Amino acid sequence: MTNCNLPQHENHTHPHGPRCGHTGIVHDDHVDYLHDGHLHHQHGDHTDEHVIGVTSDNPENCTPEHLCAGHSQTHTHGPGCGHEAVPHGDHIDYLVDGHLHHPHDEHCDDHGPVTLA
Repeated sequence: MTNCNLPQHENHTHPHGPRCGHTGIVHDDHVDYLHDGHLHHQHGDHTDEHVIGVTSDNPENCTPEHLCAGHSQTHTHGPGCGHEAVPHGDHIDYLVDGHLHHPHDEHCDDHGPVTLA
């Protein structure tokens, strides 16, 4: 196995790539793939776990004024909500129309756009 300083997803059953069936997200200078709430990067003979960093493009600000056209204002994000989970900073966001949404109190925060591959 390749020596890597990133967390690795153990016992992964398949390699990720453009035809693997998972949503690809452009991340830094490569493409990662969403798989069961994880952001996977194929790295040689193993799969690394990646996280979208908290940046000016993808902040973790509270945005109570955010009105989302991608779902009703009463929609609550969480497991089974119909949106893919995306690791962002130290929390989980949900992918809605190319944006990271985060459930917060009685509203949905917009944590910025991502580029789909």
